[in-house]
Amino acid sequence: MLLTLKQASQWASEHLNKNVTPANITYLIQYGRIETVVENGSTLIPMQSLADYYNLNRRETRWKDELGDDLNWMLSFEGVKEAETTKHVHRLHPYKGKFIPQLVAYFLDLHTDNFKQDVYFQPGDIVLDPFCGSGTALVQANELGIHAIGIDVSAFNAFIGNAKVATYNLTRLYEESRKITAALKNFVATSGIVEFESKLAETLVSFNNQYFPVSFKRQVRSGEIDQKQYGCEKEAAFLETYRELVAEHQIDVQMPVDSARFIKRWYLPGVRAEIDFVHNLIGEVEDLLIQNALLLILSRTIRSCRATTHADLGTLRKPVTTTYYCRKHGKICKPLFSILSWWERYCKDSIGRWAEFTKLKTNTFQHCLTGDSRTTDIFTALKQTNPQFVEFAREQRIKGIFTSPPYVGLINYHEQHAYAYDLFGFKRLDELEIGPLFKGKGREARESYVQGVAGVFKNCKRFLADDYDVFVVANDKFNMYPTIAEIAGMHIVNQHKRPVLNRTEKNRESAYSETIFHMKEKEK
Repeated sequence: MLLTLKQASQWASEHLNKNVTPANITYLIQYGRIETVVENGSTLIPMQSLADYYNLNRRETRWKDELGDDLNWMLSFEGVKEAETTKHVHRLHPYKGKFIPQLVAYFLDLHTDNFKQDVYFQPGDIVLDPFCGSGTALVQANELGIHAIGIDVSAFNAFIGNAKVATYNLTRLYEESRKITAALKNFVATSGIVEFESKLAETLVSFNNQYFPVSFKRQVRSGEIDQKQYGCEKEAAFLETYRELVAEHQIDVQMPVDSARFIKRWYLPGVRAEIDFVHNLIGEVEDLLIQNALLLILSRTIRSCRATTHADLGTLRKPVTTTYYCRKHGKICKPLFSILSWWERYCKDSIGRWAEFTKLKTNTFQHCLTGDSRTTDIFTALKQTNPQFVEFAREQRIKGIFTSPPYVGLINYHEQHAYAYDLFGFKRLDELEIGPLFKGKGREARESYVQGVAGVFKNCKRFLADDYDVFVVANDKFNMYPTIAEIAGMHIVNQHKRPVLNRTEKNRESAYSETIFHMKEKEK
């Protein structure tokens, strides 16, 4: 039986008991997850192909076989759509290694689960996240009516989190963004990029339609086509056309490979000029709060415009200055020659997300401090931000912690936003990161990690209420957290093992779990 896109989305929605849109089905087709046939010019989906795909996605039994029956599948949030896991300001800026807001809400909100026996936080309490990252805990705490304090050694991480929870004059923000957009359009119009990109896009569409039809990805997955060999052949075939267009329109694609500046190494000359142009205009905005919001939008924009392949956007390999075969999209793609379309898209999206969050915001305090959580005097540091709240916090104390420390040897947290540090001039403190990628996962790195995380909890305990609760999200494959708890003067009272379904790594289909450790003060 063959289904239209609409019929396929209806069938999948009923099959999974959740909303599956035609756009979701189109995504599966685009990436070769389900088969299609063309009849009378219409794309149709065999129902069996759809059924096979979604039945394979019922992972609970397989995952418990691999990871154990103690896996708490309810904490997978399998039925939650991506639009909810990335709701409002949670998707204002890309960030590796963040947890989804539903996980935070489960442990902070007494109304999240009617079957939950224990309640750890109430509206009006204060929660601390000493590894604040991009501010997920701050945002979710605000939505739940809970005060929140964050600390992060990365100045840019703190910038992201604080920009998310800030309160803006959105009308003013919209007006300033429109002024900058209009000026950028005029700037781009004089560069010759518009005509070049238009001609390049037209030529690429024709080439890709001929050599990379809708069925291409399915043929790759079934082994009918050798993707590497075929992609290389077609990449070389189009390259001559690309070089002719570059020469015809006099586009500068020369990039210094030995520059110490990230912006020079990873952005084409025309893109760099546009970035500097917008950055200078933002600097002229008088309202510093509006200025910060625009800087966040610019950061989000330039992250999407680095001269790299789509597949390598998260892990940069080498600058790309020509058209190339794209493994992610299964066709010939091109590098970015202008930030204009991304800037416009992210201005609209970001302001919309802030507006959506404004409707949910509570009158509570959230702020992320920049500093080392092993040594930061939280109340003293907060005095400069909100003296009145500090007095309240000193009296009430912090009720507990909800956090996810870095995983040992996994991510360099400063380096993932090197473009922003370069452009905005934030001070880098790479040497203070706990468990960074460049230190690896060896015994010495693990011992340093244990001492580092334990040091954070020992310092933060000074500001906690007596009967505190600490929740730590970690994949503890090296069994370090019992030792961390012991050194910090805590003990683990409970563990919740959850499957992680929404991963971005290449092996995201493999079974993977993390543990939420519930820790309290060690009994004396």
